[in-house]
Amino acid sequence: MSNNTLQQKLADAGYDLIDGPIRNHKPLQLWLKQGFDPAELYYENILHAFRSKVKLSLEKDPSLVVEDSIQSNYSFNIGLTLIKEIFQSLGLPPVDLDTAFQSGKKISISYKNAYSEAIPIGQLIRFFQDADFLHPNPILLRHANRNRLLVVTGIVSAEQLIVEWDADTKLNSKQVLALNKSMQNKAEFSLTRNKKARMTAGIGRMPIAVKAGRIDFDKGQFSNIDLISDSRDLF
Repeated sequence: MSNNTLQQKLADAGYDLIDGPIRNHKPLQLWLKQGFDPAELYYENILHAFRSKVKLSLEKDPSLVVEDSIQSNYSFNIGLTLIKEIFQSLGLPPVDLDTAFQSGKKISISYKNAYSEAIPIGQLIRFFQDADFLHPNPILLRHANRNRLLVVTGIVSAEQLIVEWDADTKLNSKQVLALNKSMQNKAEFSLTRNKKARMTAGIGRMPIAVKAGRIDFDKGQFSNIDLISDSRDLF
């Protein structure tokens, strides 16, 4: 993954940019991470596995503001590959982007109307200090003691995806019309200047970044929640 402004902005606030086609992330989900296997959704909400007298509240995250001027910049073919995965995750129609954009210098990705919300980490720590399983569950206890449980503590979502192509050849108006028609009114392509093109897609609020913590248990006793944001693409 490219080291760029948007990714660094998110990482500084403890978030990791979601690149893959799976975007079902929600606050308070429990995910299971075993060995080298990808993390997988384990419980849709921690309240399906744990009970506690401590109430949890989802709040706007004051540590992060994502403006659409903050971009991710990628080499051309890497960016094109990522865009295809994002299209898949958003349910956008499959489009032959390779024909329209055969080569170029770079591709930039940004998001508009982004919103950050998180559960305060202090609340979550107090929740688990008071928590018990909903019922006896030896498998859940085994995963907890081996620190395999991840809890989603925050989400950044956005209303629009913005992609800018810095291509080697300029699109003509006929190509733009064909691209817009193939997108079935879910995205709009436009020419900007020289050999640059811009696409704006908005089909409802989408998760773009996730903040998560690894739940640390020791022999059935809760110890802590450790923030994970280390660019290993756990999600």
